[in-house]
Amino acid sequence: MSSRDDIMHRVRRNLGRGQDDAGAAHDRADAWLAAHRQGPRPRGADDLVATFVARSEAQSTTVDQVATWDAVPEAVARYLAASELPGQVVGWPLLSRHPWQQAGIAFDARGAREGDLVGVTGSYCAIAETGTLMLLSGADTPATVSLLPETHVAVVAASRIMAGMEDAWDLARTELRELPRAVNFVSGPSRTGDIEQTIVLGAHGPYRVHVIVVTGA
Repeated sequence: MSSRDDIMHRVRRNLGRGQDDAGAAHDRADAWLAAHRQGPRPRGADDLVATFVARSEAQSTTVDQVATWDAVPEAVARYLAASELPGQVVGWPLLSRHPWQQAGIAFDARGAREGDLVGVTGSYCAIAETGTLMLLSGADTPATVSLLPETHVAVVAASRIMAGMEDAWDLARTELRELPRAVNFVSGPSRTGDIEQTIVLGAHGPYRVHVIVVTGA
């Protein structure tokens, strides 16, 4: 008997369980995990979009709203001009079908590299309770676009704003057969308070985050 076997034998003995009970215990544990039971939660917001906007702005994220996806490039162009940023952006290949050139934006559909200043992404969904974006990595949604550039512009459909984190994970479990290699949560610009508890933006990622909510989607 190994040391591990000896320890587990004593644990089962003190719990009044025999070796034959192990299978049943595993089945109960698997059933509990599969149920994805939620713990206590605060009352959800009545207006998810308004709550998401308020929570986002509280974390130094700027937010714009447009009615359709076709209006997104113009909204991005306005933001870049107002922020005195270049019209050259790198973005998710998934977004390349939108009329970027008509808005005066040079949209490079690829993962981000050193030197890219602006990254444009979509969002799998968003979380109203915390003002958080949920991004899934993939061939058409490279994670580097939201991580490397100094400025991150994200687009999310109003219909994909969930009340809480639990709802976001439930949505992923329902829609996806399996999770991607990376799931990133973005709650405003990156920041640190390590030095004299002074908040510094852009510590380990973008120091600007701008979200465009498509209200008609």
